[in-house]
Amino acid sequence: MTKLIIQIPCLNEAKDLPKTLDALPLSIPGIDIIETLIIDDGSLDNTAQIARESGVHHVVRHRANRGLAAAFRSGIDAALRAGADIIVNTDADGQYVGQDIVKIITPILNGEADIVVGDRGVANNVHFGFVKRRLQQLGSGIVQRLSNTHINDAVSGFRAISREAAMHINITTEFSYTTDMLIQAGRKRLAILSIPVGTNATTRPSRLFKSIPRFILNTGITMARAYTTYNPLRAFVGTGAIIILVGMMPILRFLFFYLSGDGGGHVQSLVLGGALLILGALIAVMGILADLIAANRKLIETNLIHLRMIEDRLDLIQRTQLAEEQANLIERRIA
Repeated sequence: MTKLIIQIPCLNEAKDLPKTLDALPLSIPGIDIIETLIIDDGSLDNTAQIARESGVHHVVRHRANRGLAAAFRSGIDAALRAGADIIVNTDADGQYVGQDIVKIITPILNGEADIVVGDRGVANNVHFGFVKRRLQQLGSGIVQRLSNTHINDAVSGFRAISREAAMHINITTEFSYTTDMLIQAGRKRLAILSIPVGTNATTRPSRLFKSIPRFILNTGITMARAYTTYNPLRAFVGTGAIIILVGMMPILRFLFFYLSGDGGGHVQSLVLGGALLILGALIAVMGILADLIAANRKLIETNLIHLRMIEDRLDLIQRTQLAEEQANLIERRIA
């Protein structure tokens, strides 16, 4: 049996959540069980209560606001524990068309993808302003280069993830999971597809960021951190090589004047160039050390995947034993 769990991170969403839940599909061809999961990220209203009253199957609650990335991470862990074969993440504000869940899970059901991202058509989306469209196009282009993927809407939160892919993804950022997840998935060679989806007009501004400059800064830090984590040798050695090349310029300048008989007055060029050469060499060595640490991280991630598989088997055994006990109890009552 194939189980789909639709997870929705929430922060003070008591007003919009019921409408979002009503828009979700109740049945999908190829899916035997559809369940919903709400992550209440420290809401100050009665979001968790509204979720339960609306028939949500699983509610995960943070006592304090931890941020979208932590909420997404908690949701993935809870969905895996609940036996999800496919996990869909969507927003609580109703931005994404609920029925398009069918579109983004179909490639996973057909074995064509591990992760599917809903493409909102940012370039021509009437619900986005001019500045937002251009910034998201620029950001998606950068993420494509860093992750070696072809995703047109890198910051879209509407995405489907197979169980196996969810086990391989380990969100470490504190800001937003979207770009971190894609860079990880691309570098781990998971199959990622982009599927066009529809959007609705949002009734409120985003709660992820308070201003565009702050969003750009946090997103840039997230992308740089994720890329450096998974490509330390290229990042550090490349940076070190650039600094070394820059350091060669004042040294060549000193040599030029020295050979011309006027080297005494340009010793500062030699000092500056030597300092840059040493700095570049140190950064390159840091890249080699970081690459060794990255190799160790891969071993840890492999062990984590195996641990999750063991937990899956134990959960399956426990569920089987519980079902057998219940069946035996029913037989005794009948007898």
